[in-house]
Amino acid sequence: MDQIDLVRSLKSKNNTKIVMFVGDGLGGLPHEPGGKTELEAAQTPNLDALAAKSVQGASIPVKPGISPGSGPGHLGLFGYDPLKFLIGRGALEATGIGLPLQDGDVAVRCNFCTVDADGKITDRRAGRIPTEESAPLAESLNAIKIPGVEVIVKPVKEHRFVVVFRGGEGLGGHVADTDPQATGVLPLDPVGADEASQKTAAIAKQFFEEAKKMLKDEKKANCLTMRGFSAKPSIPTYEEVYGLKAGAIAVYPMYKGLASLVGMDILGNAQSLDDELEVLKQHWEEYDFFFIHFKYTDSSGEDGDFDAKVKRTEEFDAQIPKILALNPDVLIVTGDHSTPSFLASHSWHPVPTMLYSNCCRPDGHTTFGESTAARGGLGHFEAQYLMTLAMANAGRLQKYGA
Repeated sequence: MDQIDLVRSLKSKNNTKIVMFVGDGLGGLPHEPGGKTELEAAQTPNLDALAAKSVQGASIPVKPGISPGSGPGHLGLFGYDPLKFLIGRGALEATGIGLPLQDGDVAVRCNFCTVDADGKITDRRAGRIPTEESAPLAESLNAIKIPGVEVIVKPVKEHRFVVVFRGGEGLGGHVADTDPQATGVLPLDPVGADEASQKTAAIAKQFFEEAKKMLKDEKKANCLTMRGFSAKPSIPTYEEVYGLKAGAIAVYPMYKGLASLVGMDILGNAQSLDDELEVLKQHWEEYDFFFIHFKYTDSSGEDGDFDAKVKRTEEFDAQIPKILALNPDVLIVTGDHSTPSFLASHSWHPVPTMLYSNCCRPDGHTTFGESTAARGGLGHFEAQYLMTLAMANAGRLQKYGA
């Protein structure tokens, strides 16, 4: 019996409310020996006050030493083993914008990028081109025709868009990214890991060449890279596993997509963190579980901007009183992974995590940060067990065995 089957067998219903408040990429590092992380440097009076009546720990998103993508990071938070249930980024982006996938589809998350006269990448995100400029470009790529395959292109946000290849026989999703994760080099060729994925790679290569011709005269978005090739996943829902009616509140489509794939309802159309908390208030009586996602602690870390991440962390902290005013039975504050501005990337470092309920064991800390989390009562634990802890603290798990 694995964890999913165990929880499924023990779940019980009551009227408790669970909130999971996720600061994407929350964990960080100091920029100098003995210094503070972004979370520790931020002014977080609300998180610190919550710490005094909570228990903390350091969650490991996948396994020690493994730096996760956003998909595995969130799957772990949602209680699914990210090594068993792997959802590709393309599928997340597609479902996040309301584009349902069919059996046999392969979805790809794409970035517009900028290349020089030699075709080498000078900006991997096309200067973070605004959505109003990128969306018409993405829509124009629907004109690309590939024999035997339907090509569906949809804009997402800023430099991101989604491509779905539909109708090809035996398409596989195991195709390597074409984003080299560096500037000054050419985009990579798509390479399939098996026969079915090699068919997908050939289609992707043809799409890339046609798109490049169409974009060549653009100043910013004159090329593209392709990431996260993925077929439609199969995963049990939150209702099946936990018996929870779950709602997700997010701004970025990818996180809506991930929540949708595990059976959460997507609530509202928030465009800011303040909007998200208003949506939470509006739907409070309708749901048992709420996932609230804040992106910018991650993006500022990826930009290598320590001060900006500190500011974003303070914005995150400011929402805590609004959540507590609704009187949740369990409140979890965490991140899906660490994104230290020192590294300007996702990292393997455990994520500071805090759990509040009326039956948790407060561990005596009066601040919330990486150092307190490392010494907290939850210890170091794999993120996939966080939902089990939430369910237990909400009184939603029966006793195991006689």
